[in-house]
Amino acid sequence: MNPGIISNPGIATVSYIIATILFILALGGLSHQETARRGNWYGIIGMAVALAATVLGFVTAQYALLVGALVVGGAIGLWAARRVQMTQMPELVAILHSLVGLAAVAVGFANFMDPGRLEHYLGVELTIHDIETYLGILIGAVTFSGSVIAFGKLSGRIGGKPLILPARHWLNLLLLLAAIAYGYLFVAQSPQGGGLVPLLIMTGVALLFGIHMVMAIGGADMPVVVSMLNSYSGWAASATGFMLDNDLLIVTGALVGSSGAILSYIMCRAMNRRFLAVIAGGFGTSEGTQVAGGEDQGEVFPIDAEETALLLDAAKEVMIIPGYGMAVAQAQHIVHELTQALRDKGVNVRFGIHPVAGRMPGHMNVLLAEAKVPYDIVFEMDEINDDFPEVDVSIVIGANDIVNPSALEEPEGPIGGMPVLECWKGKTTIVLKRSMATGYAGVQNPLFFKDNTRMLFGDAKESLDAVFKAL
Repeated sequence: MNPGIISNPGIATVSYIIATILFILALGGLSHQETARRGNWYGIIGMAVALAATVLGFVTAQYALLVGALVVGGAIGLWAARRVQMTQMPELVAILHSLVGLAAVAVGFANFMDPGRLEHYLGVELTIHDIETYLGILIGAVTFSGSVIAFGKLSGRIGGKPLILPARHWLNLLLLLAAIAYGYLFVAQSPQGGGLVPLLIMTGVALLFGIHMVMAIGGADMPVVVSMLNSYSGWAASATGFMLDNDLLIVTGALVGSSGAILSYIMCRAMNRRFLAVIAGGFGTSEGTQVAGGEDQGEVFPIDAEETALLLDAAKEVMIIPGYGMAVAQAQHIVHELTQALRDKGVNVRFGIHPVAGRMPGHMNVLLAEAKVPYDIVFEMDEINDDFPEVDVSIVIGANDIVNPSALEEPEGPIGGMPVLECWKGKTTIVLKRSMATGYAGVQNPLFFKDNTRMLFGDAKESLDAVFKAL
């Protein structure tokens, strides 16, 4: 790269090293709730250092265009961050991943059509560079189209039911072989100034692959999809770094890609699912409209706010299990007030968080942190699942699949084998739901019909507010 305003390349290199260290510290901070805010600041500062080093150290022309793009992009980002609701965070994350993929595709094509490319790279160097360009566009296109479909599913614009096409695995294999074949043609034609047609065809193939891959994945697996697309966006950025000979982009992309892959693996393990089975699709059936429980499962036992308050007032151990319904109702703040009131009465209140609660990894933790719920009473599923026999009252707020006994009782069922929060082992379980509709995976829940379960129907925020006043 040619030097920019700062002519000493060592300054830019040192800045990149500092930015890399800050990004690593950011990942370390984000691994714990107590340090997440500090981790965010590390990431913000690291990106500011990286951006300044790139602009001042390597950009040599078109400063007006660059500043204009930064202003427009920054304004859109600030507007989106201020406007988005906490319930919309999963789809926001998905659509931001799509922008990373689209950027990788755009940079790849711009790099390929650079007139000086054939003069700068010769022989084996050109072949390697073309492979880097091809992979960057390939991964970027898959990330872009897959993230757009994920956004549609998470926002409700596309149904959560998986699209199961006949011979879909053979279709995926055919698309993969096509990408490899056109990659060979692209590398072969590139030294003669060709290769644009194979590159365009591959881009179309990659877009179709991303659409089909995410469409085949059911609603219950969407948190895994979000983390998987996060990983893809990182690898797309890393491939772009190789293409542009930018060390910081390579390292940063590798950090994002590897951390996203590890998170996907952790979540699959928490669901007792194989990662390849999730990607292959077919899990999650309906779209949450059928009635939970068949005719032979018995009747439900409704409860009102006053009775709920009496149960909580007499309890010594209370477990709160939040789900996506809490995010929809924006009930996290009244949950905090209710928690504080119970703790002031000497009640031991804890939160049980399932790894895939909500629509993205850590969704419930983010909501509870926003409401200033103390970190030390928020526990992962593995930490508190054995304590339910000692719990007097469990409050399930808008969750369905993560407290479904059929996961353990029906090994061959749609969610068979998935670890769940075993709240039915406690003395009383109170489930807050708007109706008897199923959850996002469309799986019926026999918990609602157990003798020690009470159903508090209505909007979670309004119901909990009534319980808080009665308490």
